[in-house]
Amino acid sequence: MLYILGRSRKFELVWDVLVEIRRNDPSLVTARTVMVVLGRIVKVCSVRYTVDSFKKFCKLVPEFGVDCYNGLLRTLCQEKSMTDARIVYHALKHRFKPNLQTFNILLLGWKSAEEAEDFFDEMKRMGVRPDVVSCNCLIDVYCKNREIEEAYKVFDKMREEDISPDVISYTSLIGGLGLVGLPDKDGDLLKEMKEYGSYPDVASYNAVIRNFCIAKRLGEAYKLMDEMVGKDLEPNATTCNVVFRTFFWSNDLMSSWSLYQRMRRSGCLPDTESCMFLIRLIKRQEKVEKGLELWNDMVKKGFGSYVLVSDVLFDLLCIMGKLADAERCFLQMIEKGQKPSYISFKRIKVLKELTNKHKALKNLSEKMARIGSISYVSQTDECPIDSSSSVLLPS
Repeated sequence: MLYILGRSRKFELVWDVLVEIRRNDPSLVTARTVMVVLGRIVKVCSVRYTVDSFKKFCKLVPEFGVDCYNGLLRTLCQEKSMTDARIVYHALKHRFKPNLQTFNILLLGWKSAEEAEDFFDEMKRMGVRPDVVSCNCLIDVYCKNREIEEAYKVFDKMREEDISPDVISYTSLIGGLGLVGLPDKDGDLLKEMKEYGSYPDVASYNAVIRNFCIAKRLGEAYKLMDEMVGKDLEPNATTCNVVFRTFFWSNDLMSSWSLYQRMRRSGCLPDTESCMFLIRLIKRQEKVEKGLELWNDMVKKGFGSYVLVSDVLFDLLCIMGKLADAERCFLQMIEKGQKPSYISFKRIKVLKELTNKHKALKNLSEKMARIGSISYVSQTDECPIDSSSSVLLPS
C-alpha cells in the first residue's frame, strides 16, 4: 500500500497510513519501511525534502538507528548520486554510529583514489574493521586509476588481515591489468584464483577476453571462450560484445556474422549492443539480406531494441530502394506494440509520396497514429521537485 501511494505521490496519505500502522502494531514499521517510503519520495523530491522525511520516522520506527540511516544512504546512492549520499553521511554521522554496512554503501563509486583512501582511513579511525567488500571498493578505484601496484598492496594487506580475496577482487584486478596493457598476467591471476579456492566466473573471463581484444589478440580471446564452455560457463552477450566491438572497428562483417551464428547455435540471445554493432556494420557494407535476417530473428525471438535497430535498418532499406521490405518491417514493429521513430516514419513517408503509393502511406499513417498516443503524468505540489543533484544540508 505504501509503495502504491508513493508511486501516486500521495505522500500525505503515506504518513497517515504510517501513523495508523504505528498505533495498531509498532513492530510493523521497520528499516525496510523507511527504504520503501524514501525510495518513492527521493525519485521526485529534493535531497533536503528526503532527509526531512527521514527525520519524521524517528517518531514512527521503534528502533530508529543505524539500519534506518543506512537505508537512507542506500536510497540516495541508488536514486540520486554518491555525492549526495556522502554529504548526508557527514551531516548525520554524529547522530548515528556508522557500521561496516554504512561504509560499504559509501565506498562504492569513488573516482579519486586519494579521496577513497581518506574515507577508508576514517572507517578505521571509527573502529570499523574492513571486510572483503570494503577492500574490493578500494581495489576497484586503484585499478580504474591504473595504480596497479597499489591494488596489489591491498591484496597483500587483505591476506595479512586474514581477509580472503573473492572473485570480484580478482576481476577488478584483471580489469586494471587490461588498462595498463598487461593482458599476459591475467592467466596467472586465473590460476591463483583457483589455488585460493575462488573460481573464475563469467565476469572474470569476460574481463580477460576484453583485455585480449584490446590487445588485438583475438585468437586467445576465442580460446578463452572455448575454455568457458568446457567449464560449463556459457559466454553471454557481454562476452560477445567485447569481440563485436573489435570486429566493428576493423570493419570485419564476416567475422562478426560468424560470431552471431555461434551465438544462435548456443542459444545465447544478443542484447541491444550486439544488435547495434551488427546492424551498423551491415549498413556500412550495404548487406541487405543480412540486415533482414537479423531483423527477422529479433521479431521471432524478441531480443534487442526494435526502435534503435529499425532506425539503422530502415535507413539502409530506403537507400537501397527496398521500400516493400521497409514497409513490412515497419508493420511488424507496430504489430509488436513498438512505435517506430518519427525519423524512420518520415523517411518511408517521403519515398511513398515519391512513388505515388498514397493508399499504403495512409495505412501506415493511421497505424502510426493509433500507436502514437502519449499520456502525461501530472505533478503534485506535495513535495518540492528536485531541480539539482547536490544540495547543502543544514548541520
